[in-house]
Amino acid sequence: MQQPGETASHKPERRRLSARFDEALLLATRLHREQLRKASGVPYVAHLLAVAALVLEEGAEEDVAIAALLHDAAEDQGGEATLAAIDEAFGADVARWVRQASDTLERPKPSWTQRKHHHLAAIPGADREARLIMLADKVHNARSILADHRRVGREMWTRFNAGREGMVWYYQSLTVVFDRALAPILYDELVSCVLLMQELD
Repeated sequence: MQQPGETASHKPERRRLSARFDEALLLATRLHREQLRKASGVPYVAHLLAVAALVLEEGAEEDVAIAALLHDAAEDQGGEATLAAIDEAFGADVARWVRQASDTLERPKPSWTQRKHHHLAAIPGADREARLIMLADKVHNARSILADHRRVGREMWTRFNAGREGMVWYYQSLTVVFDRALAPILYDELVSCVLLMQELD
């Protein structure tokens, strides 16, 4: 018998990706080809693919996955001009989610602390789709921090401008501003990663 709060089981709907996803992947690759992850030196595109995979695994529609692939494009590769190109190619929704997922589009960028305080304040008011992208982004980043620490130890913290204290503060703050109901599995993983992060030297 179905218990209160449970939903009836059903066969998952098959969702296929279209050529639009291919186009977004090509654009993401072209924009970020020269970028490497700060601590590990892994090609940055690996992060974009991981974030897109996480939102797809949560059942997101194609446009959300496209925005996930492009979530750092405007922030890191061209600001408003890149955002306008995304709007033209993939529509206003995708462009809006990319904007909401960006720390800043200003040049030069404000300080790390200023950007993070602003971003933390903006997350609760963002569209659900953008919040899902941001949560997936933070989960993958937190996973990467833990993995990089296993590779190189405490030296890993020196590769971040904020250092250990700033990074731990930021990720603890993220567990407060995200709503677990958005994506319980991703949220719980973020919390688990942050607890492990606190134990790192």
